[in-house]
Order: sequence, then C-alpha cells, then structure tokens
Amino acid sequence: MDRRHLLLATLIAGLATAPAFGALAQARPEDNAATATATSPAPQPAPTYGEDEIVHRVSDFMGVTAQAAATVVEKTFKEQGRPTGYITGEEGSAAFVGGVRYGKGVLRMKGKPDVTVYWRGPSVGFDIGGNGSRVFVLCYNLQYPDAIYRRFPGVDGSAYFVGGLGVNYQKADDITLAPIRAGLGLRLGANIGYLAYSRSSHIFPF
Repeated sequence: MDRRHLLLATLIAGLATAPAFGALAQARPEDNAATATATSPAPQPAPTYGEDEIVHRVSDFMGVTAQAAATVVEKTFKEQGRPTGYITGEEGSAAFVGGVRYGKGVLRMKGKPDVTVYWRGPSVGFDIGGNGSRVFVLCYNLQYPDAIYRRFPGVDGSAYFVGGLGVNYQKADDITLAPIRAGLGLRLGANIGYLAYSRSSHIFPF
C-alpha cells in the first residue's frame, strides 16, 4: 500500500513540473537576442561644433576678419544648424562654360581621427575664368568620416556671397556640405555640377 502511494505521489509531482519545463523549452536563444537588442542603447549622434568656434576657425584659416567670418557662418547656421565636422583645404578650378575643379583637404570631427580628403568634379553653366582658393567646408549630419567618400551634387540656387566669401550647398542623402571659398581668380555666374570626394587623388574629373 505504501508503495502505491509513493508511485502516485511521484506521478503527481511530475505532472506539476511539466509546464515549467515546457516554458523553458520555448525560450529560444533568438528570443534572448531580440530582447537584448531591444534594450541596447541607440547609436549616439556625432558631436557638433558651436557657432563661435567655427567663426574663429574660419577667420584663422581663410585669413579674413572675424566679422566677415561671422556673417557667412551665421547664415549657414541659421539654414542648416550645427555642423558635425569641417574640412580645411585648397582647390584649383578653371572654366569656360564647362569647367573642372580639384581639391585636397583634411576632415576633422570631434572624437574621430583626422582623415585626408580629395575632391574633383565638373561644372556646367554660365562660368568663365579660373581660380585657386582656400576652402572651409562645413559638414552637416555627417556621422562618421567614411561617409564623406561619395558624390555630392550641387543644390541649384544655393550659391551666395557674404563678406567677400562665397558659399553654396551640396547634398547627398541626409548629408549636406557647405563649402566656403575665398581666393584669387574670377568665377562669374552660377554653375551646376557635383563634387566627388575620395580617399585618393584622381586625374579624371568625372
């Protein structure tokens, strides 16, 4: 009699623990991975530069007064916000209706190593003349340095001149570049084209 009672108690205990074993069997590794992904923090956006520090850097690099730099920087900040990086460099260009432009510079971002950037591209429009100039490029929504290496078409109608400095916008996806130029030479009119940014120099402009 005692033996039958023992067997019955063992059977009841096994039935009671079965749901728990079933729940453990259904807890798959991919469910745990999904939970970890859902709770992991999102990537932090790249740090930005303030207006005052950009004004000082544009003034020092371009060799213009702080007042002239502040005028053009204020306009770009008002239209685009705070940049996540900037390029300091030099370029040469020439045009007669159709033209070409080549340049080289250094991309700087907070918390990231500096990288060398080359650019080149054609321009088509009512241009005549040639120039060599320093260029200070403000980079907006650039989250990491490698994202600069692509083609950036010019934004029609975005060119303007403030305080002796010329600015226009280039855009690819969510990234906007605002090159600020000053230097010797003559460029008349507005042009439509693009600039391709790369890790190495290229002779062919297209």
